[in-house]
Amino acid sequence: MNKPPVIAAVVAIFAAPALADPVEDRQAIMKERGQIMRTLGPIAQGRQPFDAATVMAALERLNANAQAHDVAALYPAGSEGGDAAAAIWSDMDGFRAADERFKQGVAAALAAGPQDLDTFRATFGPAAQNCGACHESYRD
Repeated sequence: MNKPPVIAAVVAIFAAPALADPVEDRQAIMKERGQIMRTLGPIAQGRQPFDAATVMAALERLNANAQAHDVAALYPAGSEGGDAAAAIWSDMDGFRAADERFKQGVAAALAAGPQDLDTFRATFGPAAQNCGACHESYRD
């Protein structure tokens, strides 16, 4: 067995995530988040009918998306750009706190398991507000 090609392949597999582009990665996460919010938002606003299965599936996807948003990996020093405002790097603690509030809000909405529109609005509203507040401060 020729070990150098095997070793090179293993190194390439494990090094690939380290070579990822944080700007592209965070934009992909936010694009997915936007798509999920475009499902949930109209339901919360009463513009689309409430369906518990649709809401729960979207909340599960949103929670997974929120948990995948790793601030340290996606916003390292020197990765400024895209739609991310410079305030992220000048107020990293504030940005991390905003991210954590969003994660907690989404997790709470999912844990509530809303089965009617009123419960959904009450549990999803804080997460949606945290999402919007973050855009005001940390998005160009």
